[in-house]
Amino acid sequence: MLKNIFVRSLSGAVYVALIVAAIVLLDNSPLAFLILFSLAAAWGVKEIYGMVRPQADESWLLMALDMAGAVGLFVSMYLLMNVDSARVVDWLLWPSVYMVLRLAVQLYRPRQNAIESLQRSMLAIGYVAFPLSLLNAIVAISAPRILLGVFVFIWINDTGAFLSGVTMGRHKFWERISPKKTWEGFVGGVLACVFSAWAIDRWAGDVFQVPQLGLWIGLSVVVAIAATYGDLVESLLKRTAGVKDSGTLIPGHGGLLDRIDSLLLVAPAVLVYLILMTSN
Repeated sequence: MLKNIFVRSLSGAVYVALIVAAIVLLDNSPLAFLILFSLAAAWGVKEIYGMVRPQADESWLLMALDMAGAVGLFVSMYLLMNVDSARVVDWLLWPSVYMVLRLAVQLYRPRQNAIESLQRSMLAIGYVAFPLSLLNAIVAISAPRILLGVFVFIWINDTGAFLSGVTMGRHKFWERISPKKTWEGFVGGVLACVFSAWAIDRWAGDVFQVPQLGLWIGLSVVVAIAATYGDLVESLLKRTAGVKDSGTLIPGHGGLLDRIDSLLLVAPAVLVYLILMTSN
């Protein structure tokens, strides 16, 4: 028991440290950020294949192609958001190349169910790679440390929801998908994020490049709500696939998707929020 707690804590600390370091280093160099999240996009695609379990003799080529497409999408979005000379259409080059190759390769897989195969690929790209690529847009229209705040809010929401659910949870939130989630946990997670937003603004505003307090608190609420639903979406996928975890990459935590499930809905939700707020 103690060994499991130690392993889970250590792997969780490494996971957090890698993300924090990659975002903090963005002020000087994007390399760590590009490598870390490109690898995350590729590995997330791999875990989708593991969950769906295609036939072994027909999966490796398409999986490799989808993983490459995920990396290309992330890097293309980064270039669009950060290279001044890039044209708006330039970022579409590699995603377009991927789509051409992916559809053409399907023609050479006669034993496959083409619809199921393409559904798997589009799920992997749309559910994993595209939301991760939006992290580049969040940084571009705000600041790198705002993205760090997004991750902090996700982690605080998880902790607040867990503690509130364990101590006060009575009313089920979405029992069909996640029997352990409760309304008390959901509210506790939101309140924990709001309090943390206020505390960060008061004592670490410069570190996190906090905008005005109202915008910052609104961001924390958006993250808390989207993170909860992001976790539910992955739970739904795992229940449909009949698996407990998305993989075994992170000891004590399961797969990568088990750790970034909230982020996959938080990223587009935060981007929508920031666009709406900054446009006004």
